[in-house]
Amino acid sequence: MPKVTIDHIEIEVPEGTTILQAARMIGERNSADRFVVPPTMCYYSKLQGSGGYCRTCLVKVTKGSERDPRPMPKPVASCRTAVMDGMVVENTLSAEVLDAREGVTEFLLINHPLDCPICDQAGECDLQDLTYEHGVSQSRYQFERRTFDPIDIGETIKLHMTRCIYCYRCVKVAEQITDGRVHSIINRGDASEISTYIEQAIDNDFSGNMIDVCPVGALTDRTFRFSSRVWFTKPMDAHRDCAKCSGKVAIWLKGQEVLRVTGRKNQWGEVEEWICNECRFEKKQLGDWVVEGPRNIDRHSVISQGHYTLPVKQKVLDHPSPNVPELARLKPAKKLQ
Repeated sequence: MPKVTIDHIEIEVPEGTTILQAARMIGERNSADRFVVPPTMCYYSKLQGSGGYCRTCLVKVTKGSERDPRPMPKPVASCRTAVMDGMVVENTLSAEVLDAREGVTEFLLINHPLDCPICDQAGECDLQDLTYEHGVSQSRYQFERRTFDPIDIGETIKLHMTRCIYCYRCVKVAEQITDGRVHSIINRGDASEISTYIEQAIDNDFSGNMIDVCPVGALTDRTFRFSSRVWFTKPMDAHRDCAKCSGKVAIWLKGQEVLRVTGRKNQWGEVEEWICNECRFEKKQLGDWVVEGPRNIDRHSVISQGHYTLPVKQKVLDHPSPNVPELARLKPAKKLQ
């Protein structure tokens, strides 16, 4: 199997593995090495053909392979570039890569509105994280921004096209997960937009997964809009018997109220298992779910600032009823330093 070195960390990977996948393997092997993983806005491992659109995952290949050690002449998209034996890659160590990433971030923010204070995606937005790491304090853009009116593309989905960065994730979900795609890119140039053309045309059982894959606040849950900030909620793992999907979800509680239901995401922000619209939008009572316990929240996330723990001897799942009194006694963890 080929060996690749990313920021001085070597790993052996299967043939055909991309640089991004190899970097994630390093991060999974040791969480302290997650700095080698390039950011992504369009790549999604569970969606075929994703990646190659946003260019935020650019890296520098300083050595092509053992057979041909010449460096690649310019930064490459790590999500589309396969590893070769002996390849040496720089991510955070390359000033050229960091400069290019800053440029990509600036382009993504040209038309993106600064409405984080009113956006439901705030606190779990990939673009917010990218901007914090690689953005500039002031925009150089002096022209009129592209704007669109928000529309309802389904009974439960609101589309804010002004926030869209054209990652195509939602289109690929509709193509590969749902039973029929009724939306895509319409028009051309700076007037192009993702739309159904006819409002409220999306009505398939798995359309809600488009909300989960959206890296910004372009697609939002109409049943959750403006209900709460995510860092004021308590995400819990829960499940139910469902004939359409696995029924394994994350429920976001405020007290005893289920504010929203989402798919469970892994450490890279990707949904582990797709869930149906019945679980997502219709099961909003705590009694609908068997609560397993609190989700493991990454410490870098703003959601972790209000994180909580269960007492050692206390297990929610062991209680015969999902409406367990223990939920009301969840104690906040010690304040993070």
